[in-house]
Amino acid sequence: MSELKLITTEELKAKLDSKEYLNFWNVLTDEYYNGELIPGSIRVSLDVVGKTAKSLEIPKDKEIIVYCAGPSCPQSKTAQEKLNALGYTNVHTYEGGIEEWRKAGYAIEKQFAETA
Repeated sequence: MSELKLITTEELKAKLDSKEYLNFWNVLTDEYYNGELIPGSIRVSLDVVGKTAKSLEIPKDKEIIVYCAGPSCPQSKTAQEKLNALGYTNVHTYEGGIEEWRKAGYAIEKQFAETA
């Protein structure tokens, strides 16, 4: 297993403030996803991270940042391990997730499920 590459709240905030395009994913599965996203991220469920990276044709060395609910949630680490196993070499885990982002005083977006 390769070593986890972590990104701090401050590093993430700086990247988002720079307005560069990021592959920045909330990887919570349906069971845990409650519609909350850190602004600038999209939802890519842990179940489909590999398939999504392939379908978006993300180069193997392009940065992907994954996060989940917070430090006690294992889903972002699992997502990084899955992507590493598929050959993605520049995957970072924002271990603090939504919990630490909110604690730092930053905004959270609320996504509402579409009703059929």
